Amino acid sequence: MKKLILFFALAIVVASCKTPAPAASTSVARKSQVAMKGNWTISSVTYSNSDMFKVTSFDIADSKCFVGSTWKFVSNNDTGEMNLTQDNCPGFSSPIKWYVNKDGQFVLKFLAEGTKAKKMLQGYILKVEDQTPDAFKLIDVVNIGGKMTNIVYQFKKN
Repeated sequence: MKKLILFFALAIVVASCKTPAPAASTSVARKSQVAMKGNWTISSVTYSNSDMFKVTSFDIADSKCFVGSTWKFVSNNDTGEMNLTQDNCPGFSSPIKWYVNKDGQFVLKFLAEGTKAKKMLQGYILKVEDQTPDAFKLIDVVNIGGKMTNIVYQFKKN
């Protein structure tokens, strides 16, 4: 009887484990990616209930600290750089590796000093929306208070 109870308990634990999300497609959407080439600034970060919850973006800083951050995207080699510069926020600067895939996903890695992108195991996948020559949005879906919420990063071309 104990073995039967143990078996059911183990079955419930295994059944409740979340399967890993599939890796992002590496098939590049060149037109969308080339349109991002250049220097950009995040003009706003929005999400529902933003007065009630604090969201840490990219495991770096409060999402509101990203307003005014500068981003450089080099499309021919999928590299770039980002800088947080807002007062009362932690200073942060990092080279990045990025691309836009054919599924409309923006794949991003922050690179540690002297580390190659292929050695970095952690990255971020956001959705690209409303792309124009002068603006685009990156959307990150996060769990806030048990509800899936869109964090919208609005980029404006410099």
